[in-house]
Amino acid sequence: MNEKIKEKLSLLPKQPGCYQMKNSQGEIIYVGKAKNLFNRVHSYFSGSHDAKTQRLVADIADFEYIVVSSEIESLLLEINLIKKYEPRYNIMLKDDKSYPYIKLTSEKYPRLIITRKVNRKSGKYFGPYPNVTAANETKRLLDHLYPLRKCRTLPNRVCLYYHIGQCLAPCVNEIPPETYRTMAEEITRFLNGGGYKDVKKKLKQEMLEASDQLNFEKAKELRDQINNIETVMEKQKIIFNDLDDRDVFGYSFDKGWMCVQVFFMRQGKLIERKVSLFPFYQEPEEDFLTFIGQFYSHQNHLKPKEVLIPQSVDRELIAQMLETNVIQPQRGRKKDLVEMAVKNARIALKEKFALIERDENRTIGAVEQLGEALDMPAPRRIETFDNSNIQGTDPVSAMVVFEDGRPKKSDYRKYRIKTVNGPDDYATMREVVRRRYGRLLKENRPLPDLILIDGGKGQLSAAIDVLENEFGLYIPVAGLAKDEKHRTAQLVVGEPPQPLPLARNSQAFYLLQRIQDEVHRFAITFHRQLRAKAMIHSLLDDIPGIGNQRKQMLLRKFGSMKKIREASKEELHEAGLPEKVAESVRTYLDQND
Repeated sequence: MNEKIKEKLSLLPKQPGCYQMKNSQGEIIYVGKAKNLFNRVHSYFSGSHDAKTQRLVADIADFEYIVVSSEIESLLLEINLIKKYEPRYNIMLKDDKSYPYIKLTSEKYPRLIITRKVNRKSGKYFGPYPNVTAANETKRLLDHLYPLRKCRTLPNRVCLYYHIGQCLAPCVNEIPPETYRTMAEEITRFLNGGGYKDVKKKLKQEMLEASDQLNFEKAKELRDQINNIETVMEKQKIIFNDLDDRDVFGYSFDKGWMCVQVFFMRQGKLIERKVSLFPFYQEPEEDFLTFIGQFYSHQNHLKPKEVLIPQSVDRELIAQMLETNVIQPQRGRKKDLVEMAVKNARIALKEKFALIERDENRTIGAVEQLGEALDMPAPRRIETFDNSNIQGTDPVSAMVVFEDGRPKKSDYRKYRIKTVNGPDDYATMREVVRRRYGRLLKENRPLPDLILIDGGKGQLSAAIDVLENEFGLYIPVAGLAKDEKHRTAQLVVGEPPQPLPLARNSQAFYLLQRIQDEVHRFAITFHRQLRAKAMIHSLLDDIPGIGNQRKQMLLRKFGSMKKIREASKEELHEAGLPEKVAESVRTYLDQND
């Protein structure tokens, strides 16, 4: 513990609030809340902790805190700070997309659409559907049964949907409002769980008629639609007759990990469940509260009529946060549902523990092994470079980023080489390293813990020279050397570069293989994209004033490059080019004939 932290610990107030842990680069790596900031923050720097908490504490170089007036304020502030900073050690809902709904719009001529955004004033919403396929299949079925309009804006002529019987074409036909009102009522009744048996019976009759007429293709399509009804509607077990929407939460924790299971009940039916498994660093009840807050905040999830939760958490706090009816059932079927969610969470946690530990070994464990081999702290962030060209043509370079042993694709970067002519890998590496870290310094952004260069001693020396002699940066740099079969062979370090002994069956070596394969794939893919663009390059691309739209327009008007060459300035102008641009095109073509 450094002196700065010791001084700040002594000044902590014994009040509720949020704290933000920072690493040596000033990056927020963890956000937490506390009823008593003094006790909670002190607890990180005293006593014994499990391995994952020890990793968090080892990364803490500073902390800040915000005092609030109540526990609910600290909970809401924590959720907002996690959403803003996305700290690496916090609970992060990986699938943060909102669930899809089926929406019946409130327009004059209503549409049926799939949407993830909710605006109750613009129509009726049915769902959510955690199973996206179920939502799409349900809409496809309803499109077949009810010919609502499909166009976002009404066209001036009928479209394909009219010809295949899936639209009444209000764009050209006068349709009585009662027709759409009746269809909207039937769709609402269907999606609320009623009327689907009649629809199924009707489809079965149509299927038999199509089969009798030897129209087996239509019969198969109708059979599939019947199966979809059974999947979406009938196979959902009815648990409650009140047809209310509920979310049922249960959780279990062990060895610093938590599993939360959410059962989705819609129209009295259990339609889906969601399983989330993650490490936690506070008290389990507090991290469960944070999970619920993030669950509804991150996913724009419509709050149901009821939320059922276990007895072990603060009901009043959750009710204030969600502003909906929160129940801790004492008996009956609702209590059985919560217990079922808790039981499933306990089983899932137990079954997946071995997989989690194995993944820890492959990622964070491998990073720690690599740090030990290089005699440095575990390199949490690794940036790796690779060059790609074919005999010096279209030279490119690529950079991939791994954080805690996992790829962070949002930070990948591609580089077109600007200053190097011919196949010069050393100069290419100099340019890319100069551009990358010159920009990071200029923008005052965090630097990596380790830089890997996919190449031999020459590329490694070039990168080190730029970093140390041009920027004064002394970031650890290592080279990834390949064998004759282009596979990871050894790690090269030092100046002059020397091979570093690393067991080929170690997790650190497997991590290096994954990093090298990934940067090579990324660089090759980028190079192929550029070569593909170059192959379809047109002479028109080199003419000032001619962009892609004008190029496409000229090719449509004249049909070929040959006819464009033969066209006069007046013909080019008549084709849609401004007079001065037409003149410059004609001049350029004459000069390059």
